[in-house]
Amino acid sequence: MKFKFDHNNINVLDLEKSIKFYKEALGLEEVRRHHSSDGSFTLAFLKSSEGEHQIELTWLKDRKEPYNLGDNEIHMAVRTDDYEAAHKKHKEMGCICYENEQMGLYFIADPDGYWTEILAFKASEIK
Repeated sequence: MKFKFDHNNINVLDLEKSIKFYKEALGLEEVRRHHSSDGSFTLAFLKSSEGEHQIELTWLKDRKEPYNLGDNEIHMAVRTDDYEAAHKKHKEMGCICYENEQMGLYFIADPDGYWTEILAFKASEIK
């Protein structure tokens, strides 16, 4: 029996704002969208050109208050082939929320407060 990650889901208050953020910050593109038959929710699936894994953004029509993210210890992580350029871009966007220079990583926060860890590719991963 084999398993392969397909997607992760997060709920968002403003779907278009979140899609724009993930496109600008991480280069993710929307690959499909699903609208519920009763209009109560919309799902948008985003992915990188560099892999198959997707992020599913869920927008709930009746949700008006921000989501409680608790201590926000749960996060996604991505690797980049140009760590310095990514850091500069994210600094200009004002979305860096935590840095650990010793470990060579930093985190960005999306419009809803979800964190994404940014890491450099390992030398063996660069093609």
